[in-house]
Amino acid sequence: MRIGMNPQKLETKVTMTTHHRIVMVVYIPNEEGFYKNSLSVFKVCLDSLINTVNAFAAITVVNNGSFSKVSDFLELYLKERKIDTLISHTANIGKIDAQIGAARGAREKYITLTDADILFVKGWQEKVEEIFINFPNVGSVSPIPVRTGLYAGTSSVLKQIIFRKLKYKFISIPENFDNYNRFLSSINWDLDSDKNKKWPVVETKGVKAIVGSAHQVLTISRDILFLTSPSNPSLTLVGGNSEHNYVDVPIDKADKLRLATFNNYAFHMGNLLENWMIMINENNLNNELIQSSNLQVSVSKDLFNSKKSNRVYTLRKIFYKKIFAFFYGKR
Repeated sequence: MRIGMNPQKLETKVTMTTHHRIVMVVYIPNEEGFYKNSLSVFKVCLDSLINTVNAFAAITVVNNGSFSKVSDFLELYLKERKIDTLISHTANIGKIDAQIGAARGAREKYITLTDADILFVKGWQEKVEEIFINFPNVGSVSPIPVRTGLYAGTSSVLKQIIFRKLKYKFISIPENFDNYNRFLSSINWDLDSDKNKKWPVVETKGVKAIVGSAHQVLTISRDILFLTSPSNPSLTLVGGNSEHNYVDVPIDKADKLRLATFNNYAFHMGNLLENWMIMINENNLNNELIQSSNLQVSVSKDLFNSKKSNRVYTLRKIFYKKIFAFFYGKR
């Protein structure tokens, strides 16, 4: 039997105090071989995130079957309220399934999906949100700009450029040279040798952004997770086009812009901690926080729309790439 009335029924609404949720998935099964230094990298990653978000963001960490040291560390950070939410799996269910599952359970308007080896730089959240505020119909923004990402899941951006909805030009950004080479080195790509190589830049309202982005860390509009991201599980441990299919393509398929910050506000560390990474993390504590953006704390009601057909999307993507290349040349 039940005595009395549940007092929660007197409160009909939950008040949202955040508009930005960061979802980080970690899988470290041991401290051997590939994972020898992964725990120290993860600690720097999480600390850099904690030290750089403002009061309108909350952090979810998904422990995807990691060994006991990771579990104990995360339980401590949850107890100390350094992170807002901890989701724990006893076994590795696959990175993208763990990530998308946690993200779909979030209520914030903007959700950052990040690997557990990203080094965040003070101001990244504000710079990312600045692009959401100023550019129309943004689907995602990464704090790691990629110079060669012009045609990677960006047909929606190319369309806006073709119809002159966005100012566009190729320009040199010499100040990005060293940081971009750090990114290229972290994924074992060939380094740039010329700091004057040009970047694909769009601009509106005086705010500049780079076309395209990496997917090691990017902030996505929550609606995409329900509108165009597959509803069935990936059942993939890691890789295998899982991030491409569940994150990259859905952004473009939703006909939203895929952009990155004009300068670098995060780094991909890999599985080996270096001195420069520690220095950047320490510097995060010394820099003053950039003023937060005035974003509305709300969630769209227009969810669960029917998905666009893959055929229509594929034809659209090919069409806008060809038109863009005709007018602006291949880069």
